[in-house]
Amino acid sequence: MYKVEVQWNGMMAFTGVSERSGNQVRLDTSVENGGENSGVTPMEAVLIGLAGCSGMDVVSILAKKRVEIDGLTIAVEGTRRSEHPKIFTGINVTYTFSGADLEAKRKALEDSVQLSMEKYCSVAGMLNKAAELTWQVELARS
Repeated sequence: MYKVEVQWNGMMAFTGVSERSGNQVRLDTSVENGGENSGVTPMEAVLIGLAGCSGMDVVSILAKKRVEIDGLTIAVEGTRRSEHPKIFTGINVTYTFSGADLEAKRKALEDSVQLSMEKYCSVAGMLNKAAELTWQVELARS
């Protein structure tokens, strides 16, 4: 079971704490929306969760396949409905890999991303119920 506690810090800021690990995350909103812009918004946290979840899958799958990479950057863009609740309706994830001989590894990279997004990533599995998820693999220029 997962359990977190979120404490209000004043204005629109909150600190979330994981009971299991004790790790914290700060949530806030923009000045225009009554906050101080001192943390990520809850919806940004959702996108970060997606990128982190999938990234962990991809790195793990590549290690099992013995495919070496030097780096991975995951960029996530989400579009939301204009009416409440303003849920994500579309999310696009771009995986940019860096390392040697990447073109020869492209199929393994793409297969790893597909496995994550369609099978293993729990966050993607939940978000896919409400939003269209798309993704692509890019190779960093050396």
